[in-house]
Amino acid sequence: MKRKIYLLSIVISVQSFAQIYVGASTPVYVKNQVLYVGQNINLAANSNLYLRNNSQFVQGSSGLSTNTGTGILSVYQEGTSDNFDYNYWCSPVGNNIASSVNNNFGITLLYRPSTSIASTNAAILPIGSYNGTANPLAIASHWIYKLTNANNYSQWVQVGSATTIAPGEGFTMKGTSGSDNTDPEGTGIVNNPGTGAQRYDFRGKPNDGNIAVTVGTNNATLTGNPYPSALHLNAFLLDPTNNASTGIAYFWQQDKNVNSHFLSAYRGGYAAYSPVSLGSNGIYTAATFRSYNSDGTLNNNPPSGTSPVVQRKYLPIGQGFLINGASNGTVTFRNSHRIFYKEGSGLSQFEKIPKKTTSKTQDESEKEEAVPLSYFKINTVINNEFTRQLALAFTPQATDGIDRGIDAKNLDESLPNDVSFWIENSNYVIQGTSFDASKKIPLSVKATTKTTFKFYIPEIVDFDNSQQIYIYDSLDMSYHDIKNGTYEVTVDPGTYAERFKISFTNQTLGTNQESKTNFYITQDNKNQVLKALNPNNIAIQSFVLYDVLGKAVLSKYHIGIEQSYTFSTSGLSSGIYIATFLTTDNIKITQKVIISYSGK
Repeated sequence: MKRKIYLLSIVISVQSFAQIYVGASTPVYVKNQVLYVGQNINLAANSNLYLRNNSQFVQGSSGLSTNTGTGILSVYQEGTSDNFDYNYWCSPVGNNIASSVNNNFGITLLYRPSTSIASTNAAILPIGSYNGTANPLAIASHWIYKLTNANNYSQWVQVGSATTIAPGEGFTMKGTSGSDNTDPEGTGIVNNPGTGAQRYDFRGKPNDGNIAVTVGTNNATLTGNPYPSALHLNAFLLDPTNNASTGIAYFWQQDKNVNSHFLSAYRGGYAAYSPVSLGSNGIYTAATFRSYNSDGTLNNNPPSGTSPVVQRKYLPIGQGFLINGASNGTVTFRNSHRIFYKEGSGLSQFEKIPKKTTSKTQDESEKEEAVPLSYFKINTVINNEFTRQLALAFTPQATDGIDRGIDAKNLDESLPNDVSFWIENSNYVIQGTSFDASKKIPLSVKATTKTTFKFYIPEIVDFDNSQQIYIYDSLDMSYHDIKNGTYEVTVDPGTYAERFKISFTNQTLGTNQESKTNFYITQDNKNQVLKALNPNNIAIQSFVLYDVLGKAVLSKYHIGIEQSYTFSTSGLSSGIYIATFLTTDNIKITQKVIISYSGK
């Protein structure tokens, strides 16, 4: 039977209700607990529901929101306390209009806490004022932008102070300067210590139910957790009804050592989060910080360093992120994606400098055991300036093609020098596959100038410790142990889609099946032919000649058994090539050849 609870001024511990009605001018205070309501909440005029000390509000209804009333829910979240750094946000509340729908948000709904229940309106600085302050709280509306179904930088829309941010739409906001030593919750954590975090009080009607967000093929949309509770990000990304997205979340991270409002001075990039499966803790690859020109184009001198890893499985209140569309359509946040999980408990962290916390008792949801996920990360230091991080995951459900919710596309592929996985002619920073020791996983290496790449393995998770990991360089058919060391190589300008590969066996000639036999390969540059002698009549399946980029430039199949083979190279440029013959027993016979017509 449904219950309506008429509440006076009380403190709620862990409670579950079918429905809640909060009477006019009535305060309800929830401290360090979850409030669960199976259906709707009605906040009458001037009533207040305060979520304090990591409290969260979870609802269980299906379909569209039926929350009503003009009362308000108040919940805190902390962003960066730096005038120069962006956070990506998504509001848990909207305007407190009585009708039973989720309403738009604007930064006029942000407040500065003064006590556990009292707050003062933030001052909203006009467009053209760049620096917010902590006490009194002033927000620079100049930096409030949103991005919806966009395919280029110019489609960021400046929102300013307007209440036009729809439920589920993300927005950008920079932090504040100064400090504010007010401790409204009595926890020893002040509004703004001067470094680290700035506290905001979101006040409005709580979002609830189905919240749809528009996406488009290969387009980016800024969205985020739209609820006053944690969001199970895996559940949202992997929801089969949300297959209009790629199932990957991207998080903006910025170098907090750079203090400038000029776009050309920014240092930042997008970290990628792949959920892989509902029960896993997912895979997170750090952002490669980029720099920009004043028109938003990429600067060809990326800075050093990369970003820290942040736990993302359970998104805290207010956290925004980007999603990419796999097709034109919508994705929907649902109450079934909500969960009570305290921020800072291990798998939930807002993008900011984390505050120091004392140990505390975890909720049962925080003690769950994750489904094991096997992967390792590959770091590539590029020109000793910056690091690109990739992750290779092994899971039975993955294919060698693109898998939704597993393979994460490289959003920063406009970097002048870069490394990615090469899947179906596109660049990826996370790849999933099934493990096979005989596989070679291609890497795409791009250089616009003569560039040095140094590969190594910084992290291995639930992967066989005895398994070796190599970089295979097809230029000289060499194998390099990057699990116990590094491989540094300098390449000329170009895109190398097949030259470098991740390998799990060292197949150096003479050590295994890819070995030399009585089979002799030579290049006759005078007559412009490649010759192969086969005195032992080995049965050959195919012949392929690769250039240094790994591109097949000459091939022939079903060759059969002959004592000699001749292939014309007259149409090829001078350079180094790799000749590969494959026997009917699947043994490769390979040799480097040099084509040069200078002596003709």
